[in-house]
Amino acid sequence: MQYDVHIIGGGLAGSEAAWQLARRGIRVKLSEMRGTGERSPAHQTDALAELVCSNSFRSDDHTSNAVGLLHQEMRECNSLIMQAAAKAQVPAGSALAVDRDVFSAEVEAALAALPSLTVVRERVDVLPEAGLTLVATGPLTAPLLADSIGLATGLAGLTFFDAIAPIVYRDSINMDICWMASRWDKGETKDYINCPMTREQYAAFHAGLMAGEKTEFKEWEANTPYFDGCMPIEVMAERGFETLRFGPMKPVGLDNPHTATPEFPTGRWPYAVVQLRQDNKLGTLWNMVGFQTKLKHAEQVRLFRTIPGLENAEFARLGGLHRNTFLNSPRLLDRQLRLKAAPHIRFGGQITGCEGYVESSAVGLLAALMIASELGGREWESPPRTTALGALLSHITGDAEAETYQPMNINFGLFPPLHDVKKKARKHAYTDRAKADLTGWIPVVG
Repeated sequence: MQYDVHIIGGGLAGSEAAWQLARRGIRVKLSEMRGTGERSPAHQTDALAELVCSNSFRSDDHTSNAVGLLHQEMRECNSLIMQAAAKAQVPAGSALAVDRDVFSAEVEAALAALPSLTVVRERVDVLPEAGLTLVATGPLTAPLLADSIGLATGLAGLTFFDAIAPIVYRDSINMDICWMASRWDKGETKDYINCPMTREQYAAFHAGLMAGEKTEFKEWEANTPYFDGCMPIEVMAERGFETLRFGPMKPVGLDNPHTATPEFPTGRWPYAVVQLRQDNKLGTLWNMVGFQTKLKHAEQVRLFRTIPGLENAEFARLGGLHRNTFLNSPRLLDRQLRLKAAPHIRFGGQITGCEGYVESSAVGLLAALMIASELGGREWESPPRTTALGALLSHITGDAEAETYQPMNINFGLFPPLHDVKKKARKHAYTDRAKADLTGWIPVVG
């Protein structure tokens, strides 16, 4: 069959995109490597849309939870992934969890019923030179295709251990303890939030890093190197008690105004300092500088809340460590997920730098709607940034800082802020606003 669109990758994003396009009568070829005798190290089956980790799609609460809101928006867009999840659902309280085998079977059955879709079990090693293409190969893209992507984007070594730092909601930081200053007090702008530590606090924190429970490597990850500049903080701590004080926790030049006295009117330097850098253009999310970590999540929350000023910290994302392949999307992709160097190629799913089953599916859905608009001769209109779909797309394609771009789950820190709404009511206000704004967008994209 001749086809209009070639989708590479039959995971959640690729399956969702294939469904959205083929049900509109667009001829689609979906290439999937599994079924040829090859699999990624994480996959166990040849099933399309296999869930390789948890069987949970996380919270289904669409009244006050960002991922639950994304669930609802995808349902409004007739998402295959959400339809299959509903049929495969198992009890999990307020979370949406599924029987993973039933889920994949539902996805495959729905795709098999589409006459304009052809699924081909083949490995694609090189990006196509022409024709509308969607690459949705996920965080474990096969090596030869990853090399081809690297050549097309001008980036080498797309596969690495991605050690990411935690991100904190700005309004959960105690500024009665912290203060604003430039990086090590160099420059005129005060762009960093500073959390001071005494020697005793630093010693306890260092001991906690050394003793904390760490993520175990999987066998197939054992020989993958750390990404340069993303050395986990506990690995640095193992090099000596003072190492962090000469690295990410260096206090030099950082006068703490909260300790000002007549003798030291600008305040004294703390023994060590944790700095946070603004992570998005909205100023709602702040990244813990140099705090890439492989500590387990519960350990991170416990230990990082011992940092002065972060006692009540709320985390939009905790640190993590995993082998990953993803693009620096804000730098390489345009607002329609097209590769700037080769606009006939779009990317969707986790390879764009989103995290999570639902987020991956959502970006695949958006990429498909963009392609459908292009083939239909219609001008693409992005979902409002106030919606979960729009906030996620905006983060991937421009709101995030390219220099510090890392994979991200959907969270309310990606939404345009509602400063005039009291904090307790803010989550409900975000979801109410999103639902109202999505209603006007859906008819536009059909």
